[in-house]
Amino acid sequence: MAPVKTTREPLPAPVTVRPEVTYLLATRLGIHAEQAFVQSLVDGEVSVEGLRAADVTRASEVLRHHADIGFVDATIVAIAERLKLEAIATTDRRHFSRIRPDHARAFRLLPAET
Repeated sequence: MAPVKTTREPLPAPVTVRPEVTYLLATRLGIHAEQAFVQSLVDGEVSVEGLRAADVTRASEVLRHHADIGFVDATIVAIAERLKLEAIATTDRRHFSRIRPDHARAFRLLPAET
């Protein structure tokens, strides 16, 4: 897979993702991986996007159609649609490849498969 770092597109992280990412990094890759992610937030490499009421409403709609993705992933979809982003950084290719966003034919999933 090509690294996400090579993309020039904005990759904002919904506020809902931060606790999930830090937990998964710490428990699966260790404290240094968690610290590196937090440092990327400090350095502005990853921006944090807040949730709006309309995002929660859209996330609820996404969950009705894709009950197996969970609220955090549904908020990623909602925020990506609001910001008209076509690329999503994820390791969850199975779920995100099935979702058809309102603003594009499909999401481009990063890191790209090689």
